[in-house]
Amino acid sequence: MSKNCVGSRLVGFAVFIALACGGLAHSAPGKVFIVMSYERDNPWCQEIRAGIDSVLQERYDRHYFYMNTKRDFKGGEAMAQQAYARFLALKPDGVITADDNAQSMFVLPYLKDKHQLPIVFCGVNAAPDAYGYPSQYITGILERNFIRESISMAKQMVPTVTTIGFIARASPSGEAIKAQVEKEVQDYLVEMTGFRLVNTESEAISAAQFFQETSDLLFVGATNGIIGNDGKVWDNQIATQRIAQAYGKPLIGANDFHVRYGVLCAVVKSGQAQGENAAEMMLQALDGTPVHQIPIRRNRFGKRMLNIDVMRALGIPPNRRFIVGTEIVRLEE
Repeated sequence: MSKNCVGSRLVGFAVFIALACGGLAHSAPGKVFIVMSYERDNPWCQEIRAGIDSVLQERYDRHYFYMNTKRDFKGGEAMAQQAYARFLALKPDGVITADDNAQSMFVLPYLKDKHQLPIVFCGVNAAPDAYGYPSQYITGILERNFIRESISMAKQMVPTVTTIGFIARASPSGEAIKAQVEKEVQDYLVEMTGFRLVNTESEAISAAQFFQETSDLLFVGATNGIIGNDGKVWDNQIATQRIAQAYGKPLIGANDFHVRYGVLCAVVKSGQAQGENAAEMMLQALDGTPVHQIPIRRNRFGKRMLNIDVMRALGIPPNRRFIVGTEIVRLEE
């Protein structure tokens, strides 16, 4: 065989490899459909999205859908129908669903036992068996509030605290927090004086005033969606600030934004960690691990946070030993 012939074949083979690699490089990436229970500008949803994107961005296109059920719970079923239409049109490789409303309104009616693709949940407060999880194609990560740890943190700052009240919006998230409290209240370092589930501004302020007289500490959580007296829906910032004003004593909460909006301190859960864990579990499934072999997880570690402006306003003296290892934030107006 001549050298020219060999050279031509080598050149041809090199061109084939280049074309093949180029074709692979430009092949369409996989798709993951992410259904959020709440609105796009909800801080918790933003945290979860950041976590998902940080894990999947190199390998999968992410397509987000927001059900807006914090602001319009009654419209959730119609939004779930829209989400399912989007799912059918998109034909994703996997689905991630965030928080409880997406499970009850979207996964159970439209996906569970009907479609054979990986489904990973995150931010779920209810016990997984409430939704029939896990199943052959469904797994995920549970969300638990660090209430016991937040109480301990507050008691370190204010040792005279002996009683606590709870306020949450009357919603699936609020009901889940109430169930958690009832399950673990015997382990708290303080006595519970009550748990109020509220829907309106007047109910929320009335509850705060009741606890102002009956408790030394107040937990607020899942308050986004309370209806103000003007008919407008409260977001987390307005809810936290109005309840703090009516209560006038130390508050604890569950999320990063609660502390920034006026809660004294908290051991906070991380939406970003929820998103990261869900995305990592999705990658496991899409890489070939059977979903039923990926166990359900739950968040285990929180972050200590303290609002220095609230501490000063309440006249609580600083303690350097206490502050070590705690993220210090200022009040966001």
